[in-house]
Amino acid sequence: MCLEVCPHMVFRMAGKRAEIVDRDRCMECGACELNCETGALKVMRGVGCASALIYGYLRRSEATCECGSDAACC
Repeated sequence: MCLEVCPHMVFRMAGKRAEIVDRDRCMECGACELNCETGALKVMRGVGCASALIYGYLRRSEATCECGSDAACC
């Protein structure tokens, strides 16, 4: 599920397990944690999304973190 729900493609499959490819691309939206059936992930949500929103505002572009959540981070 990680690969399907991650808006920034942070994961890839390695055999039968998902592994993190690039932590810097993670916006900490928590989509992976919320959809992990085994509870293998813990995400400190909010910081990455807040940064994306602030950066978008300062650049006068559309301010979005693309996580699709209307609760925790946006």
